[in-house]
Amino acid sequence: MNLLAHAYLSFDQPEMLVGNMINDYVKGKKQFDYPDAVHKGMILHRSIDDFTDTHPITKELKSYFKDDYRLYAGAFGDVVYDHFLANDTKQFANDEALQKFSDTVYKVLDENFELLPAPFRGMIPYMKKENWLYNYKFPQGIKNSFAGLVKRAAYITDADTAFTIFTNHYDDIQICYDEFFPQLKKFAKEQFDQLS
Repeated sequence: MNLLAHAYLSFDQPEMLVGNMINDYVKGKKQFDYPDAVHKGMILHRSIDDFTDTHPITKELKSYFKDDYRLYAGAFGDVVYDHFLANDTKQFANDEALQKFSDTVYKVLDENFELLPAPFRGMIPYMKKENWLYNYKFPQGIKNSFAGLVKRAAYITDADTAFTIFTNHYDDIQICYDEFFPQLKKFAKEQFDQLS
């Protein structure tokens, strides 16, 4: 789950941010139960996921995790994209900017708490207490995120191998991010503008 990227690619529009972040927890026709702007955030989320999942650079990134994690390679790829986004000084000029952005996201989620699906609501206290969005910046934050991913997954039990892969291929994955993210941001902004 690339929570930081989905929050960031909501372009400071609170309702779109809510939809963009909760989309994975809203199934089928339930998406139409939400206010229009929140629903548009869900549409934006799906567009971002489709663009990411089908992009050749993401395919390359997933190849590092594929042998060990098969269908979950993309999920680990999403998490590492968030790590490099958190460290991208073109997006967040410094640590203070990243922290300020993270605090804003938590505030928006709190203000829209009643709209959040129950499983997502249950995550919020941990997300805030452990400051997930900010801590993607650090290797330990990624290690924790990998462990959380494995905990939720049905068919994998080991996060340590993923963290070793991340560490061993750090520079190569950085290159993937550097090439990919500007393309994703441009695409997401176009989608956002169409939906707004």
